[in-house]
Amino acid sequence: MAIRLLAVLRKCAGATVLWPRILSGSLVVFAVLLSGCQTVSYYKQAVQGQCEILSKGRPIAEVISDPKTPPELARKLALILELRAFAERDLNLPAHDHYLRYADLKRRFVVWNVHATPEFSLEPKTWWYPIVGSLKYRGYFLEGDARRYAEKLRRKGLDVYVEGVEAYSTLGWFDDPVLNTFIHHEPPDLAEIIFHELAHQRLFARGDTDFNEAFATAAAQEGVRRWLHAEGDLAAQENYLTGLRRNADFVRLVMTGRRRLEGLYRTEPSRPGRSRACLELHHAFSEQKQRVIDQMRREYEQLRIQWGSYRGFDRWFAQPLNNAQLNTVATYYELVPAFEQLLRANGGDLETFYRKVRALDGLSKEERRQALRSVAN
Repeated sequence: MAIRLLAVLRKCAGATVLWPRILSGSLVVFAVLLSGCQTVSYYKQAVQGQCEILSKGRPIAEVISDPKTPPELARKLALILELRAFAERDLNLPAHDHYLRYADLKRRFVVWNVHATPEFSLEPKTWWYPIVGSLKYRGYFLEGDARRYAEKLRRKGLDVYVEGVEAYSTLGWFDDPVLNTFIHHEPPDLAEIIFHELAHQRLFARGDTDFNEAFATAAAQEGVRRWLHAEGDLAAQENYLTGLRRNADFVRLVMTGRRRLEGLYRTEPSRPGRSRACLELHHAFSEQKQRVIDQMRREYEQLRIQWGSYRGFDRWFAQPLNNAQLNTVATYYELVPAFEQLLRANGGDLETFYRKVRALDGLSKEERRQALRSVAN
């Protein structure tokens, strides 16, 4: 099924697509295209979504030279070419033929990922895919499809979160284009996106979402720091570092809330039945869970006071917070400090750092966690 599906995608892409030479890393939802256990309709939306991206791609050089291209877009695309060169030259990240084309999808996100957990657990629901193994999300190219699937999971009693995704990597099967969904960002954030995606090309541990995302996040943030230093823009450097500090405050707040919920869920008895006593117990747990979430919101209000006028996380907290949403923060950031410490322990040498991280790929998931914990302590 995977071979047949890839053949269809290659056909729909046409002769203009440059096909990669090797299979490399992956980020987020492209794995949905390779799963042998999904429905026909799921395959259909996946094929159509990826075909749309491939068919709409235009060479960046052509877009820049087009007199109809808005000047700001042309400047951002020229910056992408500079970032690719910096990634290969200074960060040892393989750009290959990625980000040499531009596709305008006429929508805010390229895909929507569905995350789910039990109501009283932080253990994520996973979906298994060939090549990449188990992942903590299921991706859709149409928001309506994602939300319909999410509703099915909610009816089963799960906590569900639908997350719009601006960029993803395609395991090296395709040459990833620049998308309108992320080109609007300011240069440092745009650089972080490009470096993050290319870091997945450097390393991908099968079936370990948290490891992969935290590695790519740590590598990308270090890459941006080095790029801004090379550019010599002191104001941009300070703004970016301020953003990282705010993000670290946000992550600490969320991780503290998750630990409180973990403590609560450990006291949960076996799954309740339909008796009155069981329903009352379920209601009591729901109330305690909501109190923890309400406390997180109050703590965020305190953070906003400390930050002054910055309101960057308001939209995130405006949603009805649940286990699934909190897990997305842990996935991307919980292991980042360990990777940062590993880089420092190797004198900031990126190639040594990558080699040490690749060595962890040979361990089991639990062994990797233990190794990273030992580095962080």
